[in-house]
Amino acid sequence: MVSTYLSYTLLTRDLDKSLVRIAQQASVKREAEYYQSNIGKVKSVDGFMKDDRLYRYAMKAYGLEDMTYAKAFMRRVLESDLLDSSSFANKLTDARYRQFAAAFSFRNDESVVVQSSSQTDGLVELYTTTVNKQATSVGDDTRYYNVAIDRVGNVNDLLNDNRLRNYVFTAFGIQDSHYARQDMAAVLSSDPADPASYVNTVWGPRRDDATTRRNSARDAVDDATARIDDYTHQLALPDADIPDLNAKIAEQRRLQAVAWADMNTQDAALVTINRYFDLAAAFQFSADGTLPDGVKAQTEQSRDATNRLYVANQPRTSPTGALMERSFFEDKVASARTVDELLDDGAGGRRMASFLGTAFGLGAMLPETIRSILTSDRDPANPNSFVNQAGRWKEPFTRLMNAFNFRQDGTLDAADAAQSQAQTTSATSAYMSAYNDADEAADRLAIKNFRESVYTITSLDKFLTTPKVYNFALQSVGLDPARVSLDTIKKVMKSDLNDPNSYVHQLKDDRYLQLARSFNFDGKGNLTTPLVAQDRSEIADISKDYIIAKTKFAKGVELTALRKKADADAEYYRTAIAGVDSVADLLADRKAVDILLVAKGLDPKKVSTDYLRKVLTSDRNDPKSFANAASDKRFAEIASAFNFDTSGNVVRVVTVGPQKPVQVRETVDGYYQQTMETQEGNSNPGVRLALYFRRKAADIRTAYDILADPALSQVFRTTYNLPDATANMEIDQQARVVEKYLDLKDLSDPQRLEKLLQRFTAMYDLTNSKAGSPSLVTLMQGAGGSINQNTLMAIAKLGRAHG
Repeated sequence: MVSTYLSYTLLTRDLDKSLVRIAQQASVKREAEYYQSNIGKVKSVDGFMKDDRLYRYAMKAYGLEDMTYAKAFMRRVLESDLLDSSSFANKLTDARYRQFAAAFSFRNDESVVVQSSSQTDGLVELYTTTVNKQATSVGDDTRYYNVAIDRVGNVNDLLNDNRLRNYVFTAFGIQDSHYARQDMAAVLSSDPADPASYVNTVWGPRRDDATTRRNSARDAVDDATARIDDYTHQLALPDADIPDLNAKIAEQRRLQAVAWADMNTQDAALVTINRYFDLAAAFQFSADGTLPDGVKAQTEQSRDATNRLYVANQPRTSPTGALMERSFFEDKVASARTVDELLDDGAGGRRMASFLGTAFGLGAMLPETIRSILTSDRDPANPNSFVNQAGRWKEPFTRLMNAFNFRQDGTLDAADAAQSQAQTTSATSAYMSAYNDADEAADRLAIKNFRESVYTITSLDKFLTTPKVYNFALQSVGLDPARVSLDTIKKVMKSDLNDPNSYVHQLKDDRYLQLARSFNFDGKGNLTTPLVAQDRSEIADISKDYIIAKTKFAKGVELTALRKKADADAEYYRTAIAGVDSVADLLADRKAVDILLVAKGLDPKKVSTDYLRKVLTSDRNDPKSFANAASDKRFAEIASAFNFDTSGNVVRVVTVGPQKPVQVRETVDGYYQQTMETQEGNSNPGVRLALYFRRKAADIRTAYDILADPALSQVFRTTYNLPDATANMEIDQQARVVEKYLDLKDLSDPQRLEKLLQRFTAMYDLTNSKAGSPSLVTLMQGAGGSINQNTLMAIAKLGRAHG
């Protein structure tokens, strides 16, 4: 007979190979194939329990074979809400029942919802980040443009540089997705002053035609308007043919609408064509697209004008734009000797009015209103002055008036400037503090509207037709709702994020992928469950296991303090994991990682970030993957606890009936383990006891956990050569005995645990041999003294000799 020690050592030396041998046995292989082929067909607890072969297989896999008969009891286990601490499975002291319930998903704990709360918070945070990033990028892009444009040697240099081209197109209002390269190169190489240039010969006639059509449409509108007025007047006449006049009015309104539409079409065409002329005028390329020697692509004045256009065409005032406006104001104030010079007709006057309206909290103001304020009678006792008649606007109007030194006729005294240096500094400081107030208020409103509206979304179609949600979502990821088609977004949102060949992945644009991940739509446009890095039940398990790991050996005051800290850490983990969208996100939060490792009984100091990255990106369904091939199976458990793909992204795991694929594999592996223990136990009960203790060690928290399990108790007593009568002592006294001989912390150390079990197997052989040696018994006794490998081998051989 082979000794217990040798049998156990041979088995555990390469446990994977031992399990492979079990798996290759015909009966075991047949049962595994049946389970894997049929579990996906199960839709309910009833269906699971009616298939006795499936049910028995699963019960054995989780060490519950002796409870197979108790179907009513096991139904309550499977139907338990594991997130509820008072649920049936959670209230049972034997952890096997909770593990069994966790391996199946007969309860739909995840609700279908357009977004989880963490997704909503994440998108709002992303919106703010994107807005700030876009504002900052205006300055970065302008600095890049001003350097790079001077290095351009020909038209192709400009068009080939995406960043330069996008800057120019944004400045001149040209959509990058709609331009024809050959046409654009020809426009840039045109001289608007040359009648024979491309822009004049090709786009000039089109502009003339659009102008003619626009004027004709304007005339048609005027004619229809006049006829409507005439017919309406005739309706009041005593002998009016009201039905006929109403019919004529209706016809003219129809013609008027057609003419308005045509006029708007021609206006849009003229805007586009004029942009081409402006673009041609802004550059100095020759007709062949090159630049003459010593000539830059733009003059300094044209470059500055392009900067101003680019900044002005941004959806919000950026810091760069604000600085431009401040410089404009300072230059204008320094040179202006009259109000008319300060508020010149045209764009300059409107720009100045906008600046002053922002600086003095007046909002949008017409130049005429600003002029009236600055030329108001400054006598505070004059009730008829413009500022004194302004009602609630009197105070800000007065501040604006006093910020300048103009007389009532709009001129300055010879010794005065429009503003003193102190006045200019005060005005510009006020502007720089207030220039983005309107944008920030709009952002707050947009966020409020989004939060209030997003949970009204019940389908993809509703999402696409709800601007407060749709526009916000696209802007959050950096997409312009006006430039992206609804059809594109619909395809994106229906894409399978797990399929690398799906539409959203084919776009190769992270903005669309980010958008799809922010909402929960399936391939038909219906709501589905949120895409999460970790299921709620897994999060609950990590939290629970972490608290146990940090407190299981503590007592009294120390226990209270550790429990409080552990509870706070667990809450941190639950919050942090909700915001994880990738392996990179998780690994970037070392505190969350450490909590995870401690929960699994690992020392965070001994697990590097790179190693954990390989674990988390392993294919959980590949037995040869990094995590599954690791000698420490706790890493495979970590990989299985998350919903990451091999690229490190969060994916929606497709279930096989009531189980995920990895749970099916774990069930089959559990069956192999239980079968091995049973078969070994038939030939040598000591091996089965050792394997059982090895498997259960991680769950032992106190001496009472050992005492409550007869098999664990037997291993303990045998290991330390304690008489069976010890089991008849008072339970607290027994616990003190356990604590005397065994440091429970050793059970968390794989090497120390293995030494303990080697000692057990040797002692088991000795205790169960027909003739033991007193001298060896004496040798094995002592205050937990260590036993070297040679001694264990000697005991094993002696046991075998007496067997």
